[in-house]
Amino acid sequence: GPTRKMSPTASAMDFFQLFVPDNVLKNMVVQTNMYAKKYQERFGSDDAWIDVTLTEMKAFLGYMISTSIHHCESVLSIWSSGFYSNKSIALIMTQSRFEKILKYFHIVAFRSSQTTHGLYKIQPFLDSLQNGFDSAFRPSQAQVLHEPLIDEDPIFIATCTERELRKRKKRKFSLWVRQCSSTGFICQIYVHLKEGSGADGLDALKNKPQLHSMVAKSLCQNASGKNYIIFTGPSITSLNLFEEFEKQEIYCCGLLSTRKSDCTGLPPSMLNNSETPQSRGQYRIRMKGNMSLICWYNKGHFRFLTNAYSPVQQGVIIKRKSGEIPCPLAVEAFAAHLSYICKYDDKYSKYFISHKPNKTWQQVFWFAISIAINNAYILYKMSEAYHVTRYSRAQFGERLVKELLGLEDTSPSH
Repeated sequence: GPTRKMSPTASAMDFFQLFVPDNVLKNMVVQTNMYAKKYQERFGSDDAWIDVTLTEMKAFLGYMISTSIHHCESVLSIWSSGFYSNKSIALIMTQSRFEKILKYFHIVAFRSSQTTHGLYKIQPFLDSLQNGFDSAFRPSQAQVLHEPLIDEDPIFIATCTERELRKRKKRKFSLWVRQCSSTGFICQIYVHLKEGSGADGLDALKNKPQLHSMVAKSLCQNASGKNYIIFTGPSITSLNLFEEFEKQEIYCCGLLSTRKSDCTGLPPSMLNNSETPQSRGQYRIRMKGNMSLICWYNKGHFRFLTNAYSPVQQGVIIKRKSGEIPCPLAVEAFAAHLSYICKYDDKYSKYFISHKPNKTWQQVFWFAISIAINNAYILYKMSEAYHVTRYSRAQFGERLVKELLGLEDTSPSH
């Protein structure tokens, strides 16, 4: 849960600023102004440009965040006279001023001579965000490593041309998270950049266990020695990785797939389906030290690798039609924690900022901001402030937009 007690009168902005405080916003102001100056020195002066202020930067973010609630096809629709226009917030800043800030917006204006990392333009922000996540929340023992569902608005997709859709699908990075499975709070973000195209590209790496092993190690670098139980999907699950994690006192439970997983070191007899027909709930177990490989049958063979649960402990999977199906406890735990994450995706994935810039660092930035707002709402729901006002996720987003735009006093209305 939360590590600090928030006031019952805490506003949406107070929760958001646990992760994106004023000093981070002030840095955005400085870097944007530096970039604008350098850009104009190189390409000619821009008489319409005036240095951006902290108030304007907050309003700029407010406009972008408003697209996560109203899902307009473009953030510029706010100033239009169409269906997605929003007259209540359009008056705070003119469209031309917004477009100028968008043109020059930067978090790191210049590459330093030592920088080789592809995400250098956003890395300081991601580091600051990670510090905020670490200091504001203590996760539960059970956590999940996965790629969160980033929802594309169906109305928007219906209005896209085929060419636009093809362009949108070519995202040059994959975003992975370590997530507390009992609250949905995202504890850590890892961005893997697509390096090169063709055979070396991200799609080619999708089935490469070494990539997913690297992702898992990066996401768990702060988790050693804490007895966490990490749930993983087939692409990450491997005997070598789980054994490595066990040395760091990180325990695992993962679904295994003969097609997607690295099956090195696992007994072939457990990876082949038995020819004799099996009844639902039957399972076989092979053990090596603390590690157990479970092959469980339920309308098909499911394999699990775990060192977090005893294979002899019993559990049940409850199905609406067929009632209770017996299974090892590891299978029950995996199903339960996976269902928590599905609920999180259903509830929060539709609140991702729908602005889609061309630059990769900007795409990552807006995804990270969306995750920060979802995390802020989770902390809000666990605080006394929620018992005072009880905002839904959409209402919380609207309050945050208004507070960033300076339209409302930050103290909540009773």
